[in-house]
Amino acid sequence: MTLKVPCPQCQTTVLWKETSEFRPFCSKRCQLIDLGEWAEENHKISQKIQTDTVLSEEMLDAMEDEFLLSNKFFVEPE
Repeated sequence: MTLKVPCPQCQTTVLWKETSEFRPFCSKRCQLIDLGEWAEENHKISQKIQTDTVLSEEMLDAMEDEFLLSNKFFVEPE
């Protein structure tokens, strides 16, 4: 059974499958409208940044290593 979801922009029903190029949006137009709303800061993530955790140098180095391993685009060629 294929999942059906409403387009976040216009509420048109979208089939959630690999061939649905713009999922969860119904079209490129709705996708671009949503992107524009984020760019104009009409949409925001409401959760505040948690600042109570102190990060050590070791923790930062580990996070950087993990990021670089999973994002090969940022690794400089040898």
